[in-house]
Amino acid sequence: MSVVALIGLGGNLGDVRSRLDAAIEALDAVPGIRVTARSRFYRTPPWGPVAQPDFVNAAIAVDTSLDAHALLDALLATERAFGRVRDGERWGPRTLDLDLLAYGDIVMADERLTVPHPRIAERAFVLLPLADIAPGAVLPGLGQVAGLLAAIDAAECIPLA
Repeated sequence: MSVVALIGLGGNLGDVRSRLDAAIEALDAVPGIRVTARSRFYRTPPWGPVAQPDFVNAAIAVDTSLDAHALLDALLATERAFGRVRDGERWGPRTLDLDLLAYGDIVMADERLTVPHPRIAERAFVLLPLADIAPGAVLPGLGQVAGLLAAIDAAECIPLA
């Protein structure tokens, strides 16, 4: 059985675009994960109280036979492989950030994982890339990606060539 999952990617340290490309290739090589679509890259301002460089963000769609927690584990392993250290600091600079945004039509929340990802509806840096690959996708409990994007200001998120 295969499920369509949506994954957000980002980073703001080093050669981010090359790292995101490589991370997408690495995920596509994981047994049980097949990348089916990828967005453009977007330059986006950082969130939070820490002064830091702008982020580059993107999104991918995957078909996966992994359950949601196994997919999360694959994302975390990929982050570590690309130098990500999770030190507990929220909204700080990072080499690579991979977020499981949606997993089919599942709504779940436990100590490890919440899907759809919290705060999607207020984040242009998530919705713009999702709109590239799945504008008609309905995020369970939230609404259609295109409609969510239309409700927020996305002017600070710039598509990259």
